[in-house]
Amino acid sequence: LMNAAVAQGVEPAQIAQHCDSVSLCFSKGLGAPAGAVLAGCREFVAEAWRVRKLLGGGMRQVGVLAAAARLGLQHAEATLRRDHDNARRFAEAPRPPAGIHALDSPLCSVNLAAVETNIVMVNVQGAWPSPAELCDRLRAVSEEEEAETGQAVSVLLLPWSARTVRAVWHRNISARDTELARRKMEFVARKCQE
Repeated sequence: LMNAAVAQGVEPAQIAQHCDSVSLCFSKGLGAPAGAVLAGCREFVAEAWRVRKLLGGGMRQVGVLAAAARLGLQHAEATLRRDHDNARRFAEAPRPPAGIHALDSPLCSVNLAAVETNIVMVNVQGAWPSPAELCDRLRAVSEEEEAETGQAVSVLLLPWSARTVRAVWHRNISARDTELARRKMEFVARKCQE
């Protein structure tokens, strides 16, 4: 919800007004260590409260967690905008060094029109490597990579489907980290083609 609101330049309530209920996790993107909020009609929230109690959910003395969630909400726009910018930079990078889109690699591509928030879906083309194999190669660090690039970089991406890898940015991934991930993708793509 928060990523969509920032990407569209609207208040979260403008999106949520079309929903019967809304759940917002404070640890995803907002940086709180834990916590979530649930909103809906009175009956729905009462039933959720009852089921939570039935299942043993609940915590005492959660003021510190609530304070972290409040801080995350107060800084959400700037934090999430930075995540979106880093994702776009990874996918696009309009000037050298170029992003994944401009690699012109037979191995992978990105649909730039689909990069709207902090998520980049990388399309893996050809029979090899599979998304899982590509992710393994991005995670691994080799002596060859260190010798060639002077860096030991491990990039954690998720095989999403039979031909897609998912990359997601969060508050702990800097512009420098993004550039290192882009370079790692370029290195792996080149090595897979050799």
